Amino acid sequence: MTMEKEPFKYSTQIRVRNYEVDWQGIVHNANYLLYFEVGRVEYLKHLGVKVDLAAIKNESRVVLVRNEIDYRSPARFDDLIDVFTRISRIGRTSFQFDGMILDAQSGRLVAENVATHEWLSPESGVPIPVSEEFRRKISEFEGSLGV
Repeated sequence: MTMEKEPFKYSTQIRVRNYEVDWQGIVHNANYLLYFEVGRVEYLKHLGVKVDLAAIKNESRVVLVRNEIDYRSPARFDDLIDVFTRISRIGRTSFQFDGMILDAQSGRLVAENVATHEWLSPESGVPIPVSEEFRRKISEFEGSLGV
């Protein structure tokens, strides 16, 4: 996967902390999952989507079913990174986030991510249609999406 920066309308910054680097002095690969998760949660909060335990228990349960990362170049301790996030597709019961991490100073591509989430009934755990309110909020921000 190779993404372009232009379609992304949202980003958040993270500074790499000392405990996130490995013995080689670069960010340990598992920490990129956390960076992309921070980007997804901040994106949803920015759009006014409830991200709290009450919503998960009562309204909808959204689970991660795919999480793919392409590592392009290393980030190191104290680097400031920009985590770009967008929803690129909403299907009947699932939606896809795209993510891209760039070094804030140089613009160097650090990593790319595709994460698919499934919308589930909080009672039964079976897939249910993505809510119309969620679709509306995402479409208002991102424009038209593939369904």
